[in-house]
Amino acid sequence: MWPEPVTLTGTHVSVTPLAQTHAADLAEAAADGNLDELWYTMVPSAKDIPTEIDRRLSLQVAGFMLPFAILDSSGKAVGMTTYMNVDAANRRVEIGSTWYRKSVQRGPMNTECKLLMLRHAFKELDCIVVEFRTHFMNVASRRAIERLGAKLDGILRSNMILKNGSLRDTAVYSILAHEWPAVRANLELMISRPR
Repeated sequence: MWPEPVTLTGTHVSVTPLAQTHAADLAEAAADGNLDELWYTMVPSAKDIPTEIDRRLSLQVAGFMLPFAILDSSGKAVGMTTYMNVDAANRRVEIGSTWYRKSVQRGPMNTECKLLMLRHAFKELDCIVVEFRTHFMNVASRRAIERLGAKLDGILRSNMILKNGSLRDTAVYSILAHEWPAVRANLELMISRPR
Protein backbone atom coordinates (compact mmCIF):
# COMPACT_ATOMS: atom_id res chain seq x y z
CA MET A 1 0.00 0.00 0.00
CA TRP A 2 1.27 3.46 -0.92
CA PRO A 3 1.04 5.61 1.04
CA GLU A 4 0.93 3.59 4.26
CA PRO A 5 -1.02 4.82 7.30
CA VAL A 6 1.03 7.15 9.47
CA THR A 7 0.55 9.60 12.32
CA LEU A 8 2.12 13.05 11.86
CA THR A 9 2.49 15.25 14.93
CA GLY A 10 3.18 18.95 15.28
CA THR A 11 2.76 21.57 17.99
CA HIS A 12 -0.84 22.61 17.26
CA VAL A 13 -2.17 19.57 15.43
CA SER A 14 -1.75 15.85 14.80
CA VAL A 15 -2.90 13.97 11.74
CA THR A 16 -3.77 10.37 12.53
CA PRO A 17 -5.37 7.51 10.58
CA LEU A 18 -9.15 7.97 10.51
CA ALA A 19 -11.28 5.51 12.51
CA GLN A 20 -14.85 5.21 13.74
CA THR A 21 -13.53 6.08 17.21
CA HIS A 22 -13.31 9.68 15.92
CA ALA A 23 -17.00 9.79 14.97
CA ALA A 24 -18.38 11.55 18.06
CA ASP A 25 -15.75 14.32 17.98
CA LEU A 26 -16.21 14.75 14.22
CA ALA A 27 -20.00 14.93 14.51
CA GLU A 28 -19.56 17.73 17.04
CA ALA A 29 -17.04 19.40 14.72
CA ALA A 30 -19.35 19.19 11.69
CA ALA A 31 -22.18 20.77 13.68
CA ASP A 32 -19.94 23.71 14.66
CA GLY A 33 -20.97 26.35 12.12
CA ASN A 34 -23.33 24.05 10.16
CA LEU A 35 -20.57 23.48 7.62
CA ASP A 36 -22.69 21.02 5.62
CA GLU A 37 -25.00 23.90 4.63
CA LEU A 38 -22.32 25.60 2.50
CA TRP A 39 -23.44 24.67 -1.02
CA TYR A 40 -19.93 24.76 -2.50
CA THR A 41 -18.34 22.36 0.00
CA MET A 42 -18.77 18.64 0.65
CA VAL A 43 -18.68 18.58 4.45
CA PRO A 44 -20.89 15.82 5.85
CA SER A 45 -23.67 16.63 8.30
CA ALA A 46 -23.15 15.55 11.91
CA LYS A 47 -25.52 12.59 11.47
CA ASP A 48 -23.66 11.43 8.33
CA ILE A 49 -20.19 11.32 9.91
CA PRO A 50 -20.13 7.52 10.52
CA THR A 51 -21.15 6.93 6.89
CA GLU A 52 -18.49 9.34 5.66
CA ILE A 53 -15.84 7.60 7.75
CA ASP A 54 -16.89 4.25 6.25
CA ARG A 55 -16.79 5.75 2.73
CA ARG A 56 -13.27 7.08 3.21
CA LEU A 57 -12.05 3.84 4.77
CA SER A 58 -13.46 1.81 1.85
CA LEU A 59 -11.56 4.09 -0.56
CA GLN A 60 -8.44 3.41 1.49
CA VAL A 61 -8.93 -0.35 1.13
CA ALA A 62 -9.31 0.15 -2.64
CA GLY A 63 -6.01 2.07 -2.73
CA PHE A 64 -7.44 5.46 -3.75
CA MET A 65 -7.19 7.37 -0.48
CA LEU A 66 -5.46 7.58 2.88
CA PRO A 67 -7.91 9.32 5.25
CA PHE A 68 -6.96 11.12 8.45
CA ALA A 69 -8.60 12.68 11.47
CA ILE A 70 -7.16 16.07 12.40
CA LEU A 71 -6.62 16.30 16.16
CA ASP A 72 -6.03 19.43 18.22
CA SER A 73 -3.30 19.55 20.87
CA SER A 74 -5.65 17.93 23.42
CA GLY A 75 -6.26 14.94 21.11
CA LYS A 76 -9.82 15.91 20.13
CA ALA A 77 -10.76 15.38 16.47
CA VAL A 78 -11.60 18.76 14.90
CA GLY A 79 -11.69 17.83 11.21
CA MET A 80 -10.74 15.44 8.45
CA THR A 81 -8.27 15.40 5.57
CA THR A 82 -6.85 12.88 3.11
CA TYR A 83 -4.18 11.94 0.67
CA MET A 84 -6.47 11.19 -2.26
CA ASN A 85 -6.35 10.49 -5.99
CA VAL A 86 -3.30 8.43 -5.09
CA ASP A 87 -1.08 7.64 -8.09
CA ALA A 88 1.80 5.50 -6.81
CA ALA A 89 3.26 4.85 -10.26
CA ASN A 90 3.71 8.58 -10.84
CA ARG A 91 4.38 9.48 -7.18
CA ARG A 92 1.52 11.97 -6.92
CA VAL A 93 -1.12 12.62 -4.31
CA GLU A 94 -3.76 15.23 -3.75
CA ILE A 95 -4.30 16.65 -0.28
CA GLY A 96 -8.03 17.17 -0.14
CA SER A 97 -11.47 16.54 1.29
CA THR A 98 -10.24 18.69 4.17
CA TRP A 99 -12.51 20.47 6.62
CA TYR A 100 -12.23 21.86 10.14
CA ARG A 101 -14.80 22.84 12.74
CA LYS A 102 -15.56 26.54 12.40
CA SER A 103 -14.12 27.51 15.80
CA VAL A 104 -10.57 26.43 14.79
CA GLN A 105 -10.55 27.87 11.26
CA ARG A 106 -8.15 30.73 10.47
CA GLY A 107 -5.72 29.63 13.16
CA PRO A 108 -2.37 27.80 12.92
CA MET A 109 -3.88 24.32 12.61
CA ASN A 110 -4.42 24.21 8.84
CA THR A 111 -0.97 25.63 8.10
CA GLU A 112 0.73 23.11 10.37
CA CYS A 113 -1.44 20.24 9.09
CA LYS A 114 -0.45 21.03 5.51
CA LEU A 115 3.22 21.41 6.52
CA LEU A 116 3.16 17.95 8.12
CA MET A 117 1.41 16.33 5.16
CA LEU A 118 3.54 18.07 2.53
CA ARG A 119 6.77 17.23 4.39
CA HIS A 120 5.73 13.56 4.54
CA ALA A 121 4.71 13.56 0.87
CA PHE A 122 7.94 15.07 -0.41
CA LYS A 123 10.43 13.58 2.07
CA GLU A 124 9.06 10.11 2.88
CA LEU A 125 6.87 9.36 -0.16
CA ASP A 126 9.24 11.05 -2.62
CA CYS A 127 6.32 12.71 -4.43
CA ILE A 128 6.96 14.56 -7.66
CA VAL A 129 3.91 16.75 -7.14
CA VAL A 130 1.18 17.33 -4.57
CA GLU A 131 -2.15 18.69 -5.78
CA PHE A 132 -5.00 20.60 -4.17
CA ARG A 133 -8.47 21.03 -5.65
CA THR A 134 -11.40 23.16 -4.57
CA HIS A 135 -14.60 24.68 -5.90
CA PHE A 136 -13.84 27.82 -7.93
CA MET A 137 -16.45 29.66 -5.83
CA ASN A 138 -14.83 28.66 -2.51
CA VAL A 139 -12.77 31.82 -2.20
CA ALA A 140 -11.66 31.10 1.39
CA SER A 141 -10.30 27.70 0.39
CA ARG A 142 -8.57 29.08 -2.70
CA ARG A 143 -6.88 31.80 -0.63
CA ALA A 144 -5.76 29.24 1.96
CA ILE A 145 -4.27 27.02 -0.76
CA GLU A 146 -2.50 30.00 -2.33
CA ARG A 147 -1.11 31.04 1.09
CA LEU A 148 0.50 27.60 1.30
CA GLY A 149 2.52 28.44 -1.80
CA ALA A 150 0.62 26.26 -4.29
CA LYS A 151 0.27 27.56 -7.83
CA LEU A 152 -2.90 27.51 -9.89
CA ASP A 153 -2.63 24.95 -12.70
CA GLY A 154 -6.04 25.75 -14.15
CA ILE A 155 -9.81 25.47 -13.85
CA LEU A 156 -11.64 22.27 -14.78
CA ARG A 157 -14.97 23.61 -16.01
CA SER A 158 -18.19 21.75 -15.09
CA ASN A 159 -15.99 19.09 -13.53
CA MET A 160 -18.44 17.67 -10.97
CA ILE A 161 -22.16 17.53 -10.21
CA LEU A 162 -22.82 18.67 -6.64
CA LYS A 163 -25.58 17.37 -4.35
CA ASN A 164 -27.70 20.47 -5.10
CA GLY A 165 -27.46 19.72 -8.85
CA SER A 166 -25.11 22.61 -9.68
CA LEU A 167 -21.96 22.01 -11.68
CA ARG A 168 -18.64 22.60 -9.97
CA ASP A 169 -15.79 24.38 -11.70
CA THR A 170 -12.72 22.92 -9.96
CA ALA A 171 -9.64 25.05 -9.31
CA VAL A 172 -6.55 22.82 -9.48
CA TYR A 173 -3.37 23.84 -7.66
CA SER A 174 -0.04 22.09 -7.18
CA ILE A 175 3.33 22.22 -5.49
CA LEU A 176 6.21 20.57 -7.37
CA ALA A 177 9.07 18.77 -5.65
CA HIS A 178 11.63 21.43 -6.62
CA GLU A 179 9.34 24.12 -5.12
CA TRP A 180 9.08 22.32 -1.77
CA PRO A 181 12.14 23.86 -0.01
CA ALA A 182 10.83 27.43 -0.51
CA VAL A 183 7.25 26.40 0.38
CA ARG A 184 8.51 24.60 3.51
CA ALA A 185 10.52 27.64 4.64
CA ASN A 186 7.49 29.89 4.19
CA LEU A 187 5.13 27.55 6.06
CA GLU A 188 7.59 27.24 8.94
CA LEU A 189 7.80 31.05 9.10
CA MET A 190 4.00 31.35 9.06
CA ILE A 191 3.72 28.92 11.98
CA SER A 192 6.41 30.69 14.00
CA ARG A 193 4.71 34.07 13.46
CA PRO A 194 0.97 33.49 13.77
CA ARG A 195 -1.36 36.24 12.57
